[in-house]
Amino acid sequence: MKYKHIVFDIDGTLIDTEYAVLHSLQETIRALSGREIPCSELKFALGITGIDALKKLEIKDISYATEFWDKNMCKYADTIKVFDGITGLLKNLLSLDYKMGIVTSKTREEFTHDFCQFGISHYFKTIICADDTQEHKPNAAPLLKYVELSKTEHRKVLYIGDSKYDSISAENAGIDFALAVWGSHNKHIRADYFLERPADLLSFIA
Repeated sequence: MKYKHIVFDIDGTLIDTEYAVLHSLQETIRALSGREIPCSELKFALGITGIDALKKLEIKDISYATEFWDKNMCKYADTIKVFDGITGLLKNLLSLDYKMGIVTSKTREEFTHDFCQFGISHYFKTIICADDTQEHKPNAAPLLKYVELSKTEHRKVLYIGDSKYDSISAENAGIDFALAVWGSHNKHIRADYFLERPADLLSFIA
C-alpha cells in the first residue's frame, strides 16, 4: 500500500458548491459595492478562504461581508450536492483500511453548517479547517498540520483537490496530489494523478 492516508478537499472535490459559491459571492459584491462582476471572473475564489477572497476583492468590512455572504449562500443550498461516486469511493476506501481526512479552506463553523448535513463526515478521522492554521492554501501549512496530527509520513499521504491552490499546497508540503477533474474541469493544473471520476482513484492506488 503506497499511501495510507487519502485526504480530500471539500468544495469541488467531495461536494459540488461552485454555483452556490460564485452566485452568492456575486450577490454579496453587488450589494456591498455596487460592482457587477461576472461569475467567470470570481472563480479565483474557489479553493481559498472566504476572507482571502474578500480581501482580493478589496472589501473593507471583511467581518460583515463574510456574514452577508454566508446568508446569501443559504439561498443556494438546494444547488449543493455530493458528487456522484463519492459515497461509493469512501465506502471502498474504508473497506480497504485507508485512513481518510480532510484539508479545507472552510472554517470549522462552515464545515459543520455546510458539509456535515450530507452524512459523509463520519468517514473522516482528521479534519483540518481554516481555523487550525495561521497560513492557508496554497501555503503548505494545512497539509503539514494534517501530517502532524495524523502522526504519519508525507510519502504516505495523497491529497485530492480541484484547484491550483490545492496542487501548490501539496507540492509545497512534499505530498503527492491527485486532481479531481470531475470538479475542476481543468487538466492544466499540476498533478501526479488525474481522476476523471472518483472511482478512478482505486485503479491508481491499488
